[in-house]
Amino acid sequence: MPHTQVKVHRVFELVEPIATITFSEAVNEEFLALGMRNYWDGYFAGRAAPLGMAPAEVVHAVFYNFADGEVARHIPWVWGKLTPEEAIAVRERASAAALRQQIGELADSPALVRIADLATRAAVSAPTDGRALYAGLRALDVPEEPVARLWHAATLLREHRGDGHNAVLVAHGIGGTEAHVLLALSLGIKAAEFGRIHHLPKARLDAVVDGLRGRGLVDAAGGFTDAGRELKERIEARTDELAAPPYDVLTADELDELVAGLEPIAAAVSRN
Repeated sequence: MPHTQVKVHRVFELVEPIATITFSEAVNEEFLALGMRNYWDGYFAGRAAPLGMAPAEVVHAVFYNFADGEVARHIPWVWGKLTPEEAIAVRERASAAALRQQIGELADSPALVRIADLATRAAVSAPTDGRALYAGLRALDVPEEPVARLWHAATLLREHRGDGHNAVLVAHGIGGTEAHVLLALSLGIKAAEFGRIHHLPKARLDAVVDGLRGRGLVDAAGGFTDAGRELKERIEARTDELAAPPYDVLTADELDELVAGLEPIAAAVSRN
């Protein structure tokens, strides 16, 4: 059944910290132990593994928001150290262990089993059309252990939304680096100070901002114009609309139960 966009967005807010524990230092250490040279080797190995040994150009297209050349510094080098199957296994194992540590006694509660089941039911129900990374994750076995199953479901839901978000960005003519600039501005941060893009050469980042300024989205001071803010809000609203299908299998009461159950888990992760 259809649910309100407010509720759909709330689920996104709650699954995000659960899914992104996979980008934590604890998981990074597991990848470093397998021969990765740095954090980004492990990031790309783990996140791209459901795509198989796809070349850098394909990973770049699917991930969308990395600057040209960033993916190629890691793909395919990482596949000379481990296989995609090994990367999937270590990512799941390390992410579940990190999540269990973060949420403490909640990990062994009957409530978590129920929430993992609800999240998984939603996460495996959406169409895969046009969603390459989500489809790759859907092809993997769902873990049986409840904490790992919850992390896996959260990751599916996150990447399902992410695939849709990329489609919305493309439809609005917003490139990957431009998307980071808009995100930075929505957070009240100047583009040159935003962590995901501050490392780019100044001339390159200036050119991106100038391009957005030429479209009337960024003002002379490097902040949002009204049109820029409205575009960012429209992109996010459409992303939420496209992220709704997984939850159609849940009743209103079940979705409320999922939200209520995810809240203490997400809060525990966010505190640590």
